[in-house]
Amino acid sequence: MSKLVTYAGIAASVILIAFGIGAIVVGFNGRDRVQSDLAREQIVGTDDSTIPGQKVDTGSEAQAFAAVMRKHALEATGGQTYAQMGRFLDDAGKPTNDENAAAVANGKPVENPLRQLWVTETALSTALNTAYFAEGVATFAIVMGAALLLTGIGFLVMIVRLLIPAARRSEAPTTSAPAVHAAG
Repeated sequence: MSKLVTYAGIAASVILIAFGIGAIVVGFNGRDRVQSDLAREQIVGTDDSTIPGQKVDTGSEAQAFAAVMRKHALEATGGQTYAQMGRFLDDAGKPTNDENAAAVANGKPVENPLRQLWVTETALSTALNTAYFAEGVATFAIVMGAALLLTGIGFLVMIVRLLIPAARRSEAPTTSAPAVHAAG
């Protein structure tokens, strides 16, 4: 049974070490992918952002820029979100949800263009926030990989130090101590 426990302990340690290394590699690859994909988009911080004139190429910068985009969209829509805006514009250019009151162009009610601006902003800011989340998950994978790696190494050290010498001691034949003879 002692050999089985020893081999199982070694196998568990090796698996923890392998998963730890794998998680670290995947985490670093994920962070690199997020950052290179963000850099490829050539997004530059606006003057009113936390990174004016700088390229957005990290998850935290992406999240900050998404907040600036939302602020700009709210400014453009007079503080209204998509659901608060009228679907159409009337003849005076005022938003309305009444299709019958909407201005008509090419036989169709005129759509409120600010709603499309809001849709575009939401799509882009969601992508930026997803990059922030993905970078966070990658960082978590790196930390968890390090924890698994250290745990595996710790178990392996424990197995080598405690169980293997104990198994060897139990297998070694016991010898009695030599007798001491008293002289005369």
